[in-house]
Amino acid sequence: MKLRDYWDLITIIALSLLLDLLIAFYPDSLLRKALGLAFVLFFPGYVFITALFPEKKELDNIERLALSFGLSIAIVPLIGLVLNYTPWGIRLTPILVSLTVFNLIFAIVAIYRRTNAVGPWIPSISIEKLKEGLEWEKSSKLDKALTVILIVAIISSIATLGYVITHPRPGEKFTEFYILGPEGKAADYPTELFVGEEGRVILGIANHEYRNVTYHVEVWLVNLTYNFTTNDTIIHNMYFMDYFNVTLPHKPVSLEGNWTPQWEMNYTFNIDKPGKWQLWFLLFKDERPPLPEPINGDYVQTNATQRILDAIEGKIQSLKLNIEVREI
Repeated sequence: MKLRDYWDLITIIALSLLLDLLIAFYPDSLLRKALGLAFVLFFPGYVFITALFPEKKELDNIERLALSFGLSIAIVPLIGLVLNYTPWGIRLTPILVSLTVFNLIFAIVAIYRRTNAVGPWIPSISIEKLKEGLEWEKSSKLDKALTVILIVAIISSIATLGYVITHPRPGEKFTEFYILGPEGKAADYPTELFVGEEGRVILGIANHEYRNVTYHVEVWLVNLTYNFTTNDTIIHNMYFMDYFNVTLPHKPVSLEGNWTPQWEMNYTFNIDKPGKWQLWFLLFKDERPPLPEPINGDYVQTNATQRILDAIEGKIQSLKLNIEVREI
């Protein structure tokens, strides 16, 4: 047998390796998306079927085509399931390597099996071969019509799937708003301070809203209690501590590699009143609601209290620290 008798399997090997290079060096290219579609939905099933049934008499062309798509859809999730129980997990690189190895191994097995087959199946693309494989001349008009409809349906499905994959809808829109301790960890928060003692935290924001967003952050010192009998929140004191804003561009969510912050700031504060307090950080997007005038510096008798009530109910994105302030 000549080298061209294995052109299909050699092409799959070459395209699988080419896709690896494209993902490594040109991850946003259109060719990567097109090859990725075939890499997942066709290549695994094709090499598997060709390795299992190397002889022409075992399957006809339509059966091989259908099984190539069907088995690919079955093989890829199984590989993902196996990866889920390994230290690598279901991530881009492990999936890419696993499918590439699968394609290479079964392509080589298929080449070996085709070499030793009595009547090997060797695909060739031509109108005459296609008619022969479909038994076009012997088919009735109804069979011909159904065959054409089937082919059109397959091509349309592939085209639709390709469009959906290459033009994905935007993912969920959300904003990361978090608070860390002084060492940059979710621990060691300043929960006990003396009057006038400086506390320090790290505030972070990441924009995943698919647009530029101006974030407004208000800091409030609040003394409140919860009435379990009436299920009401009673705000006793509410003092405005600070305000700042920042405009951030959209940052794509990365499922690969280590998480990296988009915007963080070291925030320091001190409380000059003893007691048990809650330090609230309220986050507003684009616009900040107007703030009424306080009464003797306290906002408890104004509609500003609705901010805290909305934050408690989850209507406003917020963070909270419980802090006990003692006399020196």
